Amino acid sequence: MNALEARGLACSRGGIPLFRDVSFALTSGEWIAVRGQNGSGKTTLLRCASGLTRFDAGEVLWNGQDAGTGPIAFRAQLLYAGHAAGIKDDLTAMENLRDALALRAGAPTNEALRGALAQVGLDRHRHLPARRLSAGQRRRIGLARLALDPAMLWVLDEPLTALDDAGQTIFSDLLQRHLARGGLALVATHHEVAPAPARELRLVP
Repeated sequence: MNALEARGLACSRGGIPLFRDVSFALTSGEWIAVRGQNGSGKTTLLRCASGLTRFDAGEVLWNGQDAGTGPIAFRAQLLYAGHAAGIKDDLTAMENLRDALALRAGAPTNEALRGALAQVGLDRHRHLPARRLSAGQRRRIGLARLALDPAMLWVLDEPLTALDDAGQTIFSDLLQRHLARGGLALVATHHEVAPAPARELRLVP
């Protein structure tokens, strides 16, 4: 059983408070939807929870231990995907997916990479440079990564951006599979996603 907990998080930007006293607890098989208006601090909260941005007050715990002082164990289980697709234009879909997973132990085989791309509808486009893919297709490379990455904790910032209805269904299926295997997810999204979140965390600017 894994658990992510935040206690009394506060963060500011340029001296302006974004949020304060934010707390949540997340355990295996659960996901939290982070919601709020633009500028309310959703991305910053996700980065704080992932150890990518310093917070002004509070603490983040992974399995009861300070996530900041035990980065190896924590980051080994963390998959963070920011708002930008994080795709390199000069690489193909296959190469982008391989690079995204290269630092994981037991990197997937070419057969597994191709299978994941086929699962998200990109098999015919796997050898195209990413610059020739649409915004939605570029997002689907990220979905293929979700299908293969063994990380137990997903922290995702607006993962449904630019995806059509079929792409959103693929994401929902991947999320359900992730939770069924005991995974956890903290997801900033304006969309309704199945399965329903264990709870919503709404930030108010």
